[in-house]
Amino acid sequence: MTQTVQIDFVSDISCPWCAVGLSSLALALERLHPEVVALVRVHPFELNPAMGPGGQDVGEHLTEKYGSTPEQQAQIRQTLVERGAAVGFTFHPEGRGRIYNTFNA
Repeated sequence: MTQTVQIDFVSDISCPWCAVGLSSLALALERLHPEVVALVRVHPFELNPAMGPGGQDVGEHLTEKYGSTPEQQAQIRQTLVERGAAVGFTFHPEGRGRIYNTFNA
């Protein structure tokens, strides 16, 4: 007998951990198919509503928001790359870049 479930996934498109979570969910649902069929609804979330239109350097942002050091950020990026790879999502963390408010996205 097939079970149908509805899953509401709340995510900011710039959140790398959200990408890992959604990829993990997709893998889990693949494993459960056809016993479980899911209707996944993705809802937007604005991770940084106070961020100005010019964005912010990622390292600066992570230091201000979480108090993390550059060394901690490097380790977190490595963990993120590994966890992403484990669920089939490839990150390209070569450039640190900028982070932006995603309201208009």
